[in-house]
Amino acid sequence: MSDLKIFTGTNSLNLGEKIANLLNVIPGNREIKHFSDGEIWMRYNENIRGRDVFIIQSTNPPSDNIMELLIMIDAAKRSSALRVNAVIPYFGYARQDRKDQPRVSITAKLISNLIEKAGADRVITMDLHASQIQGFFDMPVDHLYGSAVFLKHFYDLNIQNLAVCSPDVGSIKMARAYAKRLHADLILIDKRRPKQNVAEIMNIIGEVKDKNVLVIDDLIDTAGTFVNAVNAVKEKGALEIYGACTHAILSGEAMKRIEDSPLKKLYVTDTIPLKQTSVKIEVKSVASIFAEAIIRTNKDESISSLFDIVV
Repeated sequence: MSDLKIFTGTNSLNLGEKIANLLNVIPGNREIKHFSDGEIWMRYNENIRGRDVFIIQSTNPPSDNIMELLIMIDAAKRSSALRVNAVIPYFGYARQDRKDQPRVSITAKLISNLIEKAGADRVITMDLHASQIQGFFDMPVDHLYGSAVFLKHFYDLNIQNLAVCSPDVGSIKMARAYAKRLHADLILIDKRRPKQNVAEIMNIIGEVKDKNVLVIDDLIDTAGTFVNAVNAVKEKGALEIYGACTHAILSGEAMKRIEDSPLKKLYVTDTIPLKQTSVKIEVKSVASIFAEAIIRTNKDESISSLFDIVV
């Protein structure tokens, strides 16, 4: 791995350091500053010519995180890096992945175009909100899964009489995979969304009464959909209710909603740094998954075996 270099953006410092430690490498020396007006400036303080460069940065809001990633990619390309790999634990703007109404942007495609134009040669990411976003890139995309961390944890917990719940139709494929691996029943919540960030529970499909329930989703933003699902299954007679999500955005009133809900424990990953903490929230690191993907990419080895989850 003599040609491997890892650099972290300011939004993923902790996760980047964990990944570097697992790979037994020292994070690269880079400098990032902001001008008085907020403009971002960066420089690599070491030679990266001919190196395999991995830039770790999640692109959740504010938009400075995206801009910082683009600037780091551009600087690496202009510094004659052999290959520039954008490691994006959380791919922001992924929810705007199609034109579902007139005169709106397909922002996920826009962001992918920007990353490609900046000079990235490969993208490594985790739990895209819509898997078809991989097709927005004209470059290799390695799509990793947080389930590798969560499934082993819940298997070790050995929760009896378990049912896995999808809080909406979009998460049904993920919930079905969890239910199959954990030998649990599957529950689907059919909801209607009157407007953005507002969810209304409609119907619960599946048996909930006297079951322990795991509500699973790829991300939690305002926690409206998620907590509505938790409340709905509780009202139908669920016993203990657990939650798991890869990307804990937790904006607005999310933390208060989680605290006030009957949720026993919510497990999240460190793809996004938590702004607040709670006794109901436990963080599981995905650093080992990204570290393994990085070393295999560097050695031009297959990463498909990372998708084979052993529980």
